[in-house]
Formats: sequence, structure tokens, C-alpha cells
Amino acid sequence: MALDNIHLRKLLKILFLDQAPRRTALRGDIREEIAREAGENGSGGDFYAPFWFDAKSHVFGTADLHTCVEERVAANGGRANLYPLLRDGFLVWWNERRRWTNEPFRPGQSLKTNFRFPGLAATVKLDSILSVRDGQDVEHFVYPYFAPTPALSDEAARWGLWLLGRAIPTVQPSELRILDVIRGRTFSIDRSPLRGDEEERFRQRYEQVLEERVVLRRDY
Repeated sequence: MALDNIHLRKLLKILFLDQAPRRTALRGDIREEIAREAGENGSGGDFYAPFWFDAKSHVFGTADLHTCVEERVAANGGRANLYPLLRDGFLVWWNERRRWTNEPFRPGQSLKTNFRFPGLAATVKLDSILSVRDGQDVEHFVYPYFAPTPALSDEAARWGLWLLGRAIPTVQPSELRILDVIRGRTFSIDRSPLRGDEEERFRQRYEQVLEERVVLRRDY
């Protein structure tokens, strides 16, 4: 997926990687772009999408996440390392750390949008948001971050929350969460208040990495 047209979770991962793994990730992105330009098939879809589908089914009581992960791993051994970690982290959050408890839980409104980043020729994609309407008819919105490394930091979460708030103005910012799935940790503006410099710092880092990618692209 091109860095200038990318999902928020992947962008946050790349922006907060250390230099060596970041360059490895950028080179992988460049190779995928070259393959697409040559008419070759992509990588075969989103590795995390089946897990997240099952996690949402677990929330609404239509599936058991333990069973789902066992079946996914049996069908594709490439999931054996990360899917159990994602399952365990998600269930720690859902069973032990989730604050909202007013059952029954029902699907909320479907949210999906693209955000044109201010001052950059770049678009950030937002989808896969878990929307839950509780028993008191209050909606909660959880955006997933799947990467095993780096862990989602407070600063990365603030940037993500800022962007979510700008991209989805119809949702109360207080109801937005970012879930670091593997670590079972959520971030919200009440726990990680915005400081007012998120847009500027986000843009600066994003622009630097876009320029870094341009330089690396010259080697191919």
C-alpha cells in the first residue's frame, strides 16, 4: 500500500518505527508498488481482516474468538504466531479492561472514510472501526492497531485520535478509542489529552518519511 494512500494503523506503525525497521518497511512498500506497476498480483489481502471480523463477531455474541482463531490457524499456518497474541490481547481488553458494561451490545453505525491530510498530497484511510451500541443506546467506537511492533505510544495514539476526530466529525471525540490489540490497551482523549500540536508534529513526521521513501525509491 502506497505511503501516500494508507490506512491509519499502518501509517502510525511506520512513523514510529526505529530507522532500520522503518527503512525495511518502506522498501517493502516500494517493492509492492513496483510489482503493481508491472501488473503482478498483490500480497493477497489484509492479514488482519479475518481476525478482526471474528473479534467483532465475539463482541456481538455470534461467535467465540477462541474457536475462531483455532479455525483460522488450522486453515493457514502463517497465522499461528500472531493470531493467538491478537486473541489474547483483545480478550484482556474485552473481559477485564472495557469500561462500558450496559448490555446487550448491538452493532452501531458503520464508519468508513478517507482523510486528505492537510498540507500534504496524501490520503489516510479509516475503516474496520468497531461500532458498538450499548443497552442505553450509547455508541462506542474502537479503531484497531494490530502491529506487534512498535507498541502504540501515547504520542502515536494522540496523533491517531486527532486524525480520527477530524475525519469523523459526526462522532463525539470522547467516544473514540484506539485499541492496541496485542497489548489489550485502549487510548482515548480523557486518558491521553490532546496537546494542540498533534497536527503539526504528525505532518512534519509524515512529510519526512514521504521524502525518505522518495530517496529509497531511486535505488530501484
